[in-house]
Amino acid sequence: MIQRRYLLGGMACLMAAPSARAETFPDRPVRMIVPFPPGGSADPIGRVLASVMDKSLGQNVIVENRSGAGGVIGTDAVAKAQPDGYTIGLVGVGSMTVVQHLLPDVPYKAERDLAPVSLAVAVPQLLVASKKLGISNVQELIAKAKAQPGRFTFASSGNGNSPHLAMASFGLHTQIQLVHVPYRGVAPAITDLLAGRVDLMFADLPALVGPVRDKAITGLALGSTERSPALPDVPTLDEAGVRGVDVENWYGIVAPAGTPRDRIARLHRSVAAALEQPDARRRLVDLGVRIVGSSPEEFADHLQRESVKWAGLIRDANITLE
Repeated sequence: MIQRRYLLGGMACLMAAPSARAETFPDRPVRMIVPFPPGGSADPIGRVLASVMDKSLGQNVIVENRSGAGGVIGTDAVAKAQPDGYTIGLVGVGSMTVVQHLLPDVPYKAERDLAPVSLAVAVPQLLVASKKLGISNVQELIAKAKAQPGRFTFASSGNGNSPHLAMASFGLHTQIQLVHVPYRGVAPAITDLLAGRVDLMFADLPALVGPVRDKAITGLALGSTERSPALPDVPTLDEAGVRGVDVENWYGIVAPAGTPRDRIARLHRSVAAALEQPDARRRLVDLGVRIVGSSPEEFADHLQRESVKWAGLIRDANITLE
């Protein structure tokens, strides 16, 4: 994963020779489209970044939630905005590297229509269980599911979204059969999990930290390579005995393709400064995310690798949107 030293190096490089046009940009507020509703993990991440980026840019960064179709509607709005630097988007794995392998008619092509600015944060996905299921660890879950194939259900925030793919990967590696119950967003899925109407769920850690800390649901394992300071007692899947399940989510900033390079550089410096600001770092870490940061070029490479990874899982798990 991209390390913090690359973030600092990229900032120094980009700050070395700003153009005159970059010096006058921006001269009015910048809009950040978050293609998900309030209540999930993307919205608070976007708002933390926006609240600090505006200090670096010298203009307000206004968050606009434009949800629907698993992030496609909002991401398409970014792709179709004027390429002048005044519209950016907070995007995640689904709308940038997954949906193109599931839908034949996505209204944009990520690699053609969107310009990477910076990978911002990595977000562990957390496997949780309803209290009604009566389990406390991953091995109990596997044993119970193998004893009763197809008996237990898992919620997701939508068919083909990253929580669905995370559980599909978990099921492939553990050879268990679970019944998928897709919801229209993470909030109603968590509501039914809390009520015991569904048994299990993967979701971004920030959306689940509160209920796990309150012991309303059971945190079983993180789909990341290391534990999170937000839930230090919850093991990784590797530690729980399930190896090879790489289901860490991420969020980054993009702009419409064709945005002038000096404005991409200006926006990148603003994201980099936000990720280095102590209070923003504290707030992000408290949400349960891991701060990454990258150059635009590193983010583009990351997008290509992620597309290959998720395409393989979709093929192996035979996932469709039908």
